[in-house]
Amino acid sequence: MKKPRWVVEKEQAKKAAGNETVWLFGLHAVRDALENPRREKQRLIVTQNAHDKLAEAIAVSGMEPEIADARKFTAPLDPGSVHQGAALEVKPLDWGPLEDHAIGAERPRLMLLDRVTDPHNVGAILRSAEVLGAQAVIGTRHHSAPETGALAKTASGALERQPYLRVRNLSDTITALQGMGYLVLGLDGEAEQTVGDAMSGRADQPVALVLGAEGPGLRQKTRETCDMLVKIPAAGGFGSLNVSNAAAVALYASLYPNGG
Repeated sequence: MKKPRWVVEKEQAKKAAGNETVWLFGLHAVRDALENPRREKQRLIVTQNAHDKLAEAIAVSGMEPEIADARKFTAPLDPGSVHQGAALEVKPLDWGPLEDHAIGAERPRLMLLDRVTDPHNVGAILRSAEVLGAQAVIGTRHHSAPETGALAKTASGALERQPYLRVRNLSDTITALQGMGYLVLGLDGEAEQTVGDAMSGRADQPVALVLGAEGPGLRQKTRETCDMLVKIPAAGGFGSLNVSNAAAVALYASLYPNGG
């Protein structure tokens, strides 16, 4: 019996995803990936200078690097990439199901991203999430930044340590988290209460913070699914934070609503 077209397309998409690889670049990002036993590594291209700087990490990884001429770096990277003579082809990390990260921490904090597509912003959010102790950063499979070399370089190693999950439907994920006891706060500059207001007396409760793309902000469905909308108080009557800065401030405020 012939398979329906949608079944064939789904199988093809799954196979393509399984074959997907990413080129990481830059000394810091490549070193952290080489030292990460969870990361499936396929090909390493380095200049002699980069090889010398990464010698310990290369030994840990057990990889056999390809030595490239510094004047003619052969890795398939964007010409504008600041690779520092190091590039590593890897498979995207598999962090497992949401439940593995949403349950068990003392004061769980999750960051949800609603169509945040800029890899530099997502990389910076991953870095802040790692520093401040969030359990995971969650985006969507479509219309969000995938793992890329630019994201990894901005994350400055956090991509290897901070779980970055991508889900099919953000609203369904919010509903699932609410069922696990999470308070879900959507960041909105026009909201009436601040993050600190919403967290008063709730610092120990599991909290998920939802941030939208710069400009459009949260989608209407996302706004409606959150428990409440909150804002970051501004000193003046104008201006707003970059989404990665807003993520860091909101995460800190959720953990230390009285200022820490």
